[in-house]
Amino acid sequence: MDDTAIIKTSKLGFQWETADPFLFCVHHLDFYPRGNDKLGPDELLSGRNIGNDFVAKNGWRMYHGDTVPGFPVHPHRGFETITFVLQGLVDHADSNGAAGRYGNRDVQWMTAGSGLQHSEMFPLLNSDRDNTFELFQIWLNLPAAKKFAKPGYKMLWGESVPEIKFKDKNNRNIKIDLVAGTYENIKAPEPASDSWAADPDNHVNIWHITMEKNAGWEIPITNENVTRNLYFFEGEKILLNNSPTEAAIMVGLDANKKIVVKNGEKAARLLMLQGRPINEPVEQYGPFVMNNMAEIRQAFSDYRDTQFGGWPWPRHDMVHGKTNGRFAKFADGTETVK
Repeated sequence: MDDTAIIKTSKLGFQWETADPFLFCVHHLDFYPRGNDKLGPDELLSGRNIGNDFVAKNGWRMYHGDTVPGFPVHPHRGFETITFVLQGLVDHADSNGAAGRYGNRDVQWMTAGSGLQHSEMFPLLNSDRDNTFELFQIWLNLPAAKKFAKPGYKMLWGESVPEIKFKDKNNRNIKIDLVAGTYENIKAPEPASDSWAADPDNHVNIWHITMEKNAGWEIPITNENVTRNLYFFEGEKILLNNSPTEAAIMVGLDANKKIVVKNGEKAARLLMLQGRPINEPVEQYGPFVMNNMAEIRQAFSDYRDTQFGGWPWPRHDMVHGKTNGRFAKFADGTETVK
């Protein structure tokens, strides 16, 4: 692609390439079968690498779960996780004693800060039909001044996440789920208070974009110094400023230059991550993201000594029963039920 607005491209694997201030992005899409009485898949797990099952055998994965799919208890320090669930539900539990169940376009914005353990399990509640599951998890860095922020999470309930629907000049449909940032004066819900995204001068945008076949859309130009990555993860072909682009690709864009997206003959979905770089050294080792190796070693030492508050739950893969709906229980004891 010969276009000065296009900085770089890379193929999408399981984990997607990101740019400062983002650290990590992954799209989970699993076609889980019916659930059993333990909220796991009602199928034999033989032949799977249980505990580390990342191969989409029969269209789904167990990840690190051994009974229920998902990610049993594990620690984090120094960054934030943004989990946007499109289909299915996630059961959250953490070392602060907080818990929740969310889905239906809900976003959990979790600040690991000084240190937090949590589990993220994917309960299969439907015992009479399949349990299709889809989410994005995005890691957003914290600057050095915020790496020891108080850990906790905020819920951006799906009902509050703007779903911006409009038509192009040819009456083709386009939709944007505004997870973070602003689109044409429409604002996403406020993120966690210590987040890099909480300062509007950092221009953090997270947009999930759906385009009808043959739809056209111009990405708004910004004059700010930001990184902007566009992930074309579902569809067949798009044109970026008339340059053909196949699906399963990340395109790094110059946000100061005009980009027109023209979709092909199949509906397309894209994710856009944008933000002003933090421009600090990044040292990442497993679940910890700090500024240097000495801080990484300290994180491991602190975790060994304190377990970041311990684990107050009866199981390492905590789930919240078959009948509970969406809810959030916070460390201060307050609770929201949807």
